[in-house]
Amino acid sequence: MIVDMPNTTSSKIGKKLQDLRESGGVVALGRVLTLLIETDFAHIEEAVKAANSASRLHPSRIILLADDDEPHGAASYLDAEIRVGGDAGASEVVILKAHGAAASNPESLVMGLLLPDAPVVAWWPSSCDPNPSQSAIGKIATRRIVDSAEQADAPAFLAEFAKHYRPGDGDMAWTRITLWRAQIAALFDQHLNRKVSAIEVIGSDLSPSAELLSNWLELRLGVAVKIEHKLDGENVEGIAGVRIHFTDGQLEIIRHGEVAEIDQTGAPHSSVLLPRRSNQDCLVEDMRFLGEDEVFGEVLTKGHGR
Repeated sequence: MIVDMPNTTSSKIGKKLQDLRESGGVVALGRVLTLLIETDFAHIEEAVKAANSASRLHPSRIILLADDDEPHGAASYLDAEIRVGGDAGASEVVILKAHGAAASNPESLVMGLLLPDAPVVAWWPSSCDPNPSQSAIGKIATRRIVDSAEQADAPAFLAEFAKHYRPGDGDMAWTRITLWRAQIAALFDQHLNRKVSAIEVIGSDLSPSAELLSNWLELRLGVAVKIEHKLDGENVEGIAGVRIHFTDGQLEIIRHGEVAEIDQTGAPHSSVLLPRRSNQDCLVEDMRFLGEDEVFGEVLTKGHGR
C-alpha cells in the first residue's frame, strides 16, 4: 500500500504511521534499526529497491530524504510517501521529497520519524560530503555508508574521505571487494612459504575499489603494489584481476565476466565464480556490522597516498 501526503510535515507523517498501525496492523513491529537514506530525486527508486531487499535480513524503518536541488529561495514545501505491506518489503518506507528551503535542515525532517531506542544507519547512494560524520544526517547515525564510486571525482573523494574518516564510516567500494579479498586470502594460504616479490592489481584508474584492494594487499603483504589499467591491451572497468609474483612462482586471478580464472604455481588451472556485487548485497553486509570496521579504517587511512 502506498499513501501519498503532498505538502505535509514530519509530525503529520508520524501521526499517519501510527494511524496505519492502529487501524489495520498494516505496519508490523519488530524493526531492529532505522535506515536513513539521503539522495537526489533521480536515485529514489533505485535506493528504495536496494533498501527493501536488505530489510528482509535487517527489518528496519527506511526513511529516504531526497532534495530536488532547487535553490533554497524557491518555494518551500515537503511531499511525502509512505509505503507499507507489499510495497515495502520487510520494512516500512517513508519517502520525503524536500523542495526549496525545506531541505535546508535535514535533521529536523527525520528526527521525529526515527524508531525509538534503535540504531541508526545512514546511507548515501549518490553524491555526498566526504566528511559524512559531520553532516546533518551523519551526526544522527552510528554507522555511515558512502559510495565513493558514485562521486564525480572518485579518487579525489577517496582522498578527502581518508582525511575525515571516523569510526563507523564505511564505503560500498570496500564492500564490493569482499569476495576478492576472501578468494585471495584462501589461495594465498597455499603459498605461505613463498616470498612475495611483486604485486599487480588490474583495475580502472577511476575505480576506488581497485585502490582499496591495492592498499589492502600492500599493508598485509608489505610489498609495493602496482595498478595496471589494461588487460590484453584493453582498458578495464572496476577490477579485472590480481597477480602476485613470488621469487619461485606466481598466483594469478583474472576475471572474465562473472568467472575468475586461477593459475598458480604448484596447482592445476581452475576457475571460480566471482560476480560483481549489487548494491543490495553490499548494503546487507554493511548493515550487519554497526560498529567500527577496523580493517577498512586502517586500509583507508594508512594505505591512501602510498
